[in-house]
Amino acid sequence: MEAPPPRFMFLLFLLTCELAPEVAAEVEKSSDGPGAAQEPTWLADVPAAMEFIAATEVAVIGFFQDLEIPAVSILRSMVQKFPGVSFGISTDSEVLTHYNITGNTICLFRLVDNEQLNLEDEDIAGIDATKLSNFIEINSLHMVTEYNPVTAIGLFNSVIQIHLLLIMNKASPEHEENMQRYQKAAKLFQGKILFILVDSGMKENGKVISFFKLKESQLPALAIYRTVDDEWDTLPIVEVSIEHVQNFCDGFLRGKLLKENHEADEKPPKVEL
Repeated sequence: MEAPPPRFMFLLFLLTCELAPEVAAEVEKSSDGPGAAQEPTWLADVPAAMEFIAATEVAVIGFFQDLEIPAVSILRSMVQKFPGVSFGISTDSEVLTHYNITGNTICLFRLVDNEQLNLEDEDIAGIDATKLSNFIEINSLHMVTEYNPVTAIGLFNSVIQIHLLLIMNKASPEHEENMQRYQKAAKLFQGKILFILVDSGMKENGKVISFFKLKESQLPALAIYRTVDDEWDTLPIVEVSIEHVQNFCDGFLRGKLLKENHEADEKPPKVEL
């Protein structure tokens, strides 16, 4: 069989044939948030919908012509399960037209790459809580998305082809301050680079570290990767600073690599499906 295109090499390297059970396990871990039950925000007109989407990193909106279909109650059940996602509902014809909706549709909007992902009539006719949960879990990309087997799928489905990984131990005392600076740097490259956190304290993430030929002694580190051609570079750092991140990303975007030894024979072998 013909070898898959370069865009999928890193994904194939990270995700094994046991991905499906891992994904199911990760989604199963999502638990109800604390506090009283909440409801999706009612979006009565176009300005309200636009403001709602612009105010959050990930928004899920049910555009319904019929509020009696099962998908409505299933959408409502997701509110407690995903506290980091904003949920809304609209039946207004002008709102549906504004977002090119022609039937009952559930849409996920991502601020990080301005994507609108739709589950349309044929998709939601037989949808259940597990399928909708999978859809949200996989596609919920934020300014900084923590890597796991579920989010990896959404990351590689994004139109943004350059990914920056901060590989560091979340249990380290410097983690919180480093993440604050990393978040600020992410906003400088919105729409150009996806910012990812990889917890080096998790044994399962060892495959990511080995892919970039990093040693534990070199962590924390930044690793940048372009999915279209498998080009990558790394930068071990003592601490994260906006300046370090910006210079590293700008250099990669200009085609300047800090390391000169990324020859084709050093890359992981191409994997055939």
